[in-house]
Amino acid sequence: MNKKWYRILVIALAVILAGSAGYVILKNVDYQRGVQVYDAAADIAAVPVLPEVPLEEEGEEAAEIPEELLDILADVDLGALREVNGEVVGWIAIPGTEVSYPVLQGEDNRYYLNHTWNRVQSAVGSVFLECRCAPDLTDFNTIVYGHRMKNGTMFGRLRDYNKEDFWRQHPVVYLVTDEHVYVYDIYAAFEAGVTEIIYRLDLTDEVERRKMIAFALSRSAIDTGITPTAEDRVVTLSTCTGRGHATRWVVQGVLREQIPREAE
Repeated sequence: MNKKWYRILVIALAVILAGSAGYVILKNVDYQRGVQVYDAAADIAAVPVLPEVPLEEEGEEAAEIPEELLDILADVDLGALREVNGEVVGWIAIPGTEVSYPVLQGEDNRYYLNHTWNRVQSAVGSVFLECRCAPDLTDFNTIVYGHRMKNGTMFGRLRDYNKEDFWRQHPVVYLVTDEHVYVYDIYAAFEAGVTEIIYRLDLTDEVERRKMIAFALSRSAIDTGITPTAEDRVVTLSTCTGRGHATRWVVQGVLREQIPREAE
C-alpha cells in the first residue's frame, strides 16, 4: 500500500472513530438529561425515593403495605404534572427500584417512544399506557410500555425479574390515578412475541382470559405461586429485550386491591 492510500485509510478510520465517540457522548448526554427530566417530575409530583417492601420471609406471603408508603402514593400530585402535560394519566412505582415515573397516554403508541413526559424529544421516551386501554385501569389487561435503558432507568430494571431473589425484594407494582392507588402483586416475568395473547385487548371471554394467564405462567422465568383468575385484573409491563423487535420482556401483576384517594 502506497503512502497516499495509507494516509486516506488512516483519515477514514479517524473520522469513523470520532463519529462513534461523538455518538456515544451524545447518547450519554441524552440519557443524563432524561434522568434530570424525571427527577424534576418527581419533585413536581412530590414523590420521594420509595422504600423496598419485600415479601415476608415466612411463607413468602405478600407483605402488608406500610402506611407511610400509602400516604406518599396517595399524595402524588398528578394535577401539578398535568399543568406541564395534560396527557399525564398516573404514576407508576416499584419501590426499591428506579421505576418511579409519570404515566402518559397519547393518541397512539408512537409519540412517547421518543418524547419525555414534558414533550421533549429524547431516546429515553416515557412510560406510557397503551392508547386503547382505559385510563382508569378498569380493563382486564392494562398494558404499560417503557424503554429498557442500559443504565437501569425507565423499565431497565424489569430484566432483573428473571431472578426470584429480585422478585422477592420487589414483588409489588403500584399505579396511582386520580381516584385510586392500585396495588398489583407480580406473578410472572417472561419473554413473549409481540403478537402473543398477552397483547390482545379483546379478551372478554373467560376461556380466553384463562388462556392468557396460563400462557404467562407457562413462560415465566420465576415461580411466584400466584395464579390469577379470569375475574381478576392484571397489569402487563412491557419492554424490549435488546434482541430486535419480534419479542418483548414482560412482567405481569394481578390486582390485589385498589385504595381510594382523595380527589386533587
